[in-house]
Amino acid sequence: MNAPRSLLILGATSGMARAIARHYGAAGYRLHLAGRDMAALERDAADLRVRTATAVSCHSLDVLDHASHAGLLNELEAFPDTVVCAVGLMADQAACSADADLADRVMRTNLNGPAHLLALVGERMAARGAGTIIGISSVAGDRGRASNYSYGAAKAGFTAFLSGLRGRLAATGVHVMTVKPGFVRTRMTADMDLPPALTAEPQAVAQAIFRAQEKRRDVIYVKPVWRWIMLCIRLIPERFFKRMSI
Repeated sequence: MNAPRSLLILGATSGMARAIARHYGAAGYRLHLAGRDMAALERDAADLRVRTATAVSCHSLDVLDHASHAGLLNELEAFPDTVVCAVGLMADQAACSADADLADRVMRTNLNGPAHLLALVGERMAARGAGTIIGISSVAGDRGRASNYSYGAAKAGFTAFLSGLRGRLAATGVHVMTVKPGFVRTRMTADMDLPPALTAEPQAVAQAIFRAQEKRRDVIYVKPVWRWIMLCIRLIPERFFKRMSI
């Protein structure tokens, strides 16, 4: 009898990450949850064990502490089949412009830390000859906009990193997938007036990721309309784009 597949979620306490854990757990995956808030992870793990009847373990993760990343991977009982990186930090652009430390933290949390950790994951999966890495990026990285260019720049870098990692690992049997959710209805966006046609529920994000992994897709927009919206935005000439307040 084959052992059940396993999933490691990095940044496992976000609304999207919780939905992903529930979906994969219901599909029979063993779950490893990693994040900063161990109390929240343990509560989620208890809930998941009841909901999905699957094994769940919790692990401390500080994505900005690069020296701790190898230790996190070493403490896993067996290296996971799939790793999802849901780590992220969104901050108001005005706040980032006024606070260099905050802008730096946005960059390091959305790009530097995840890239360092996923590079280690990629090396171990390549040595095994199999595995899936899923990085949750953002449509904000498709073009720099005045309203969120610090966050957008970090996500653009993460998208480029995932593309390069995908190319590097393609011949090893390791699949790397980039996910661009667009607007997602979570606690983080609870006070925002989001357009319903462009907004996904966390459960829909989880379902889209699971289906796309099974099909070994490279890049997905959870709501396909975002692909065409961002294509149009990228095609706007810079001399006009810089005058737009988006």
